[in-house]
Amino acid sequence: LGITPEFLTLSVQAARRQAHSSSVPPQPVPPLLQTLQRYLTALEPLLPPDELEHTRRIVQKFGCPGGLGEKLQRELIKRAKHSHNWISDWWVQWAYLECRQPLAVHSNPAISLPKRDFTDWRGQLVFASKLIAGVLDFKARVDSGKLALEYMRGQPLCMELFPQLFSSCRIPGPKHDLVVHYGRPRRGPAHITVVRNYQFFQLDVYNSDGTPLTESQIHAQLLRIRSQSWKTDKQPMGILTSEHRHTWGQAYTRLLRDKINKESVRLIEKSIFTLCLDSPSSAVYFHLICAGDGLMYSSRMAAQILHGGGTFSNSGNRWFDKTLQFVVGEDGSWGLLYEHATAEGPPIATLLDHVLEYCKKPDRMRAPLVPLPMPKKLYFYINSEIKWDLEMAKQNLDILINDLDIKCFNFQCFGKEFVKQLKLSPNSFIQVAIQLAYYRVHSEVCAACDITSLRMFQGGRTDYIRSPTNQMLSFIRAFDDGAVSREAKVQLLREAVDAYSVLTEQSLMGQGIDRHLLGLKLQAIEEGLSVPRIFMDTAYGLATHWKLRTGQVPANTDSVMCFGPLVPDGYAVCYNPQQDHVHFSITAFNCCEETNAEKLALTLERSLRDLQELFQPTV
Repeated sequence: LGITPEFLTLSVQAARRQAHSSSVPPQPVPPLLQTLQRYLTALEPLLPPDELEHTRRIVQKFGCPGGLGEKLQRELIKRAKHSHNWISDWWVQWAYLECRQPLAVHSNPAISLPKRDFTDWRGQLVFASKLIAGVLDFKARVDSGKLALEYMRGQPLCMELFPQLFSSCRIPGPKHDLVVHYGRPRRGPAHITVVRNYQFFQLDVYNSDGTPLTESQIHAQLLRIRSQSWKTDKQPMGILTSEHRHTWGQAYTRLLRDKINKESVRLIEKSIFTLCLDSPSSAVYFHLICAGDGLMYSSRMAAQILHGGGTFSNSGNRWFDKTLQFVVGEDGSWGLLYEHATAEGPPIATLLDHVLEYCKKPDRMRAPLVPLPMPKKLYFYINSEIKWDLEMAKQNLDILINDLDIKCFNFQCFGKEFVKQLKLSPNSFIQVAIQLAYYRVHSEVCAACDITSLRMFQGGRTDYIRSPTNQMLSFIRAFDDGAVSREAKVQLLREAVDAYSVLTEQSLMGQGIDRHLLGLKLQAIEEGLSVPRIFMDTAYGLATHWKLRTGQVPANTDSVMCFGPLVPDGYAVCYNPQQDHVHFSITAFNCCEETNAEKLALTLERSLRDLQELFQPTV
């Protein structure tokens, strides 16, 4: 690929040196028997007694004194002593880089932000200039080490991911991908990529003296890009990046055989980030027909950021491998799409908070009277093979987009303030409501994962908080039972919420079970052993078939996050609790007859109102 491993290592080390890591402890390896016991407890609501007993025997054998589990545990503890983080690199490799599904919909999360007050291309370019300046201002803080150290519950958080957000990109490979970081605090890439009408441009965003361009300088350059990208007859090269990873890996090799293509692709990969200037196409049309329906509009906007709306819309304005892509439409819609192998939600939220604050400030900088070089258009040579790759990618992306059902809604009866007044955790409360809604639709509970951050530890990424718990199942079964008193239901709800809060606490402290179980499995594979029986058991398959993929957006603003389900017969539910309302987005695949995003959304809304009624019977 023309990328030296030494360079990869150096850039990551530079990021780590910068990362206040010394003040953050290493991630612990949880005790083996603790994890195995918690795993069995997590299986109780999901399995019938005879299957649970079968699994219990397998787990006990794995964890017995002198058994395979103890041996693997010892090796994990040894690994923890000699590595920066014992699981993060494995997790990124296993969950992202070896995953062959398309990044569009399946992996990259999208964040749709509140509509800005412009409705044409002029406003679009003014706002995009401000946005670029705001992101560069944030990057300057990261590079200079001036980004404020973040804390949670009085503990400092690992800041390592911030430098890696910029000038990084995922590269497709035949068996697995890799991530390349070109960023360095000094002498890193000095350009961003701007895409409009499927055409890519290299826009240098620093003056020769190293100072960033002012907003008016950036605006002048965006006007030049606009004047160079009128034609819409160009091939949408970015759609290649939406393909199945193996397919794209092969096409990537073919594409880079040509010198011009190689130079263009490298410039996109090295760029600090990508700005996608979307044309109105469906967005304005939908704004007109959805004028009276904010929900439909917010669902369309979330879809627009997530995948571009299809090959006849703006999907060609994306490079899905890029770590950071900001999307600005002509109708005031905007948002961000990020690549998950490198970026996580909390650092992205910090970046967005900074950009939103920056956008409130007036532009005070006078533009220097220095002539700027013309932004460089990136060209591609398309032979018959590449043309065929593009046609296949277009077909496959449109099939994927048509298969995805997105439903966004703003629940306005209450927000986190109401739940806090009940002395309950808002996140745990919403999780119980999601499981209740799922049960009401499907007459069963299912394996669900909520994402928790492990940034309290060096190089920590995420773990899962599992549901349902036994307490949740007891509450759900009692809730629609007329024979159970209101007082008993309130008590069961409190127990369900508190049990989930305990699991959350355990995960935050590095005592979750899922990354530990994965580590034990990967340790066995690394040692050339056959996969231990505990992981071949049908119970493990069921417990990791996540029919509910959930995520809370840690944002101070009315943003809507969305991504696709993890499994074909599942849902993804994202939520953003504000003081007096909660934003939700729900996705499901149309090809599955059992799942229906709209039905789950309506049921979730009703379930939340019913829970409110439980505490306020007069409402």
